[in-house]
Amino acid sequence: MTVMSAQAPLPLAPAESVPVGHAAALVEDEGGGQVFIRGELAYVWDAGDAAGRRLAAAQLVRIKAATQVQVATAFGVGAVTVWRWAKKLDVAGVAGIGPDRKGPKGPSKLTPDLVAEIRARRQDGQSLRVIGSAVGVVLDTVRRALAQEDQGAAQAHTPQLEPASEGAALAEDAHAEGSNERGGQDRHARAGGLADEQEELPVLAEPPERGLERGLARWGLLGHADPVFHSAARVPLAGLLAAVPALAGTGLLGCARQTYQQLPAGFYGLDTVLVEAVLRCLAGEPRAEGATRVDPVALGRVLGMDRAPEVKTIRRKLAQLAGRGKAEELLAGMAAHHLHQIDPELAAVLYVDGHTRAYHGKRRIAKTHVARLKFPAPATLETWVADAAGDPVLVVMAEPGASLAAELRRLLPQLREAVGDDRRVLVGFDRGGWSPALFQAMDAAGFDVLTWRKGEADDVTEDEFTDVTHVDDDGRAHQWNAAESVVDLPLDAAGNQTFRMRQVTRRDGPGAKQIHILTTVGAQQLSTAAVNYRMGSRWRQENAFRYGRMHFDLDSHDSYRHSDDDPTRSVPNPAKKQAQNHVAAARAHYEREVARADATLLQLRSPTSTEPVHISNAEHNRITAGASAAEDALAAAEEHNRHTPARLPLGQVHPGQQVLEVQTKLLTHAIKIAAYNTATALARDVRLHTSYARAKHEAHVLIRHVLTHSGDIDPDPDNGTLTVRLDPLPTGRATRAVAELCEHLTATETRYPGTDLKIRYHVKSRR
Repeated sequence: MTVMSAQAPLPLAPAESVPVGHAAALVEDEGGGQVFIRGELAYVWDAGDAAGRRLAAAQLVRIKAATQVQVATAFGVGAVTVWRWAKKLDVAGVAGIGPDRKGPKGPSKLTPDLVAEIRARRQDGQSLRVIGSAVGVVLDTVRRALAQEDQGAAQAHTPQLEPASEGAALAEDAHAEGSNERGGQDRHARAGGLADEQEELPVLAEPPERGLERGLARWGLLGHADPVFHSAARVPLAGLLAAVPALAGTGLLGCARQTYQQLPAGFYGLDTVLVEAVLRCLAGEPRAEGATRVDPVALGRVLGMDRAPEVKTIRRKLAQLAGRGKAEELLAGMAAHHLHQIDPELAAVLYVDGHTRAYHGKRRIAKTHVARLKFPAPATLETWVADAAGDPVLVVMAEPGASLAAELRRLLPQLREAVGDDRRVLVGFDRGGWSPALFQAMDAAGFDVLTWRKGEADDVTEDEFTDVTHVDDDGRAHQWNAAESVVDLPLDAAGNQTFRMRQVTRRDGPGAKQIHILTTVGAQQLSTAAVNYRMGSRWRQENAFRYGRMHFDLDSHDSYRHSDDDPTRSVPNPAKKQAQNHVAAARAHYEREVARADATLLQLRSPTSTEPVHISNAEHNRITAGASAAEDALAAAEEHNRHTPARLPLGQVHPGQQVLEVQTKLLTHAIKIAAYNTATALARDVRLHTSYARAKHEAHVLIRHVLTHSGDIDPDPDNGTLTVRLDPLPTGRATRAVAELCEHLTATETRYPGTDLKIRYHVKSRR
């Protein structure tokens, strides 16, 4: 009788082996590796035999000696890697799982002579793109040639350490192979295509605590904490650092330092508060409440802090700045800085438009007509000034009910101060600013007018129209069918005084409606086609409003504070409008009654028979009684209208009317103007300094992607640099475009605000 033993098989594998599931064991040393199954040697490979090692792993899964996850854990690779090995083994056999040569399979184009020529051209100061075009290779080949030079120089200055023994060297090779197969991070970080050997950065290392500085700030012993950066890899919002060069060009920080000097003692200083606000806007959270939807530690790494400020801190800091009442001075300084940064010819073109910000709260805010809503609603009025490209330059708060013409007259001194000299400036605006007297005043003050004609106007004859063409800065041709003429606009009701202006008329085709444009600029300075182009470019400002509402929450109420309006301020009297309406109605009624009485009398005076007609006084009075009563009513209405004042103090018309807080809104407008111009400048850099094929259509989309992209932050205080390495983007063309953008941003040599660190930008290559 046979007796079955229930004892499990004895583990006969070596003691130093690593178990692979329940049946197999793995032994690896400097000589290679071995796999035991149930204590019996099943697979063996020598050191460096990657194909044999992968074969053993794939076969263990195939014979079901262990699961895919167990094999991956024992061999130190990912489960997907083991699956890939098994698939290659099924398709191509053992040869398919061997290590393939990476990169091009043909001979290298980098001959010694070509490398020498590339290095010589680089020493002459040529850019990588120019070098590649000259020698007939792509940018990556140029970078690789320069990388060989840098590696050779690094090796010449690096002492070579001999391994302690041959076994130690084999162990290093085995460890390197295992590290590569585990898909670990490459220790040769690519810096703009240069393979400079860098230490591996810790992934999302916790920022060091700054409790001591926070404690000092709490007791008022610290003016502000300086930005301090620490090395970290895969930082979620590292792409926001790409905005620093463009942010420096907006003048926000420099003008704020000049206007406000500094904030009261605290952990977060003036620069940090403003930079945080701009970067948060670019990250898609323009309101202070948006800080709750952004990881404070991730944003803090970009700011050089242990964490970003909270909502209450942001509000407190902005309230401290707003309390000084200098927001208008800050905006004026930014406007002057902006106009001095751009092309002088473009700086002489400005667009002005009113913007209505609807209010939906419970305060008693004055009503005005909201074009988007198409009915009067509580709202505040703002007057915006934009440059030739439609980018915002300046904003001022308008009085409730103020017309664009009145705001333009009030803005002229500020515009002259922002321009900074006496050159003539072309100011474009819509029909809301129509006023011939204003046009004359602007012309006398050195401003040229550009606006649509308002009211009825005679059409231009057909024979005066010709086809005109204008080529813009991007090389695109614009064509119109237009004509020119000169018109005299009356300055008073009687027409005794007139103001002569140049009129440009355009139409879509013969017989189509004619559209008239008025301007004071001469034909020598601006051609007929250029006048049409500049007038049409005013829509860029409308597009800026639309983009600002979508991405920067332009119409948000950043402060809930309010105050009582000035009760002595003169405002239109609503009763005056009613009195004028009564006069118009009484006059119309009087004219109807007079016409009725005349018709009746005419009928009586023209009888059908030959007998005479006698009209008594009583009959005459009866017929004309209605006209007499209407005449008395008209006289009474006119008398009432004469005694009704056209304007009254606000306290009598709308007692208790309130106004929203202005300084905080203007301050946040300054921040959003800086954020808008930063994003626009980066998009312009994509169009001008990269070879991105879709740059004209997708530049803003690419920039929004870059600004919220992850990357590495690597400060080097000894060399005074802050290196930002962005992770590769999803597509190769986008990654190449960002690499070219990084090269341009690095060339600006911008320092991070509040530090001496020059920022260097790179993007990792897609593998």
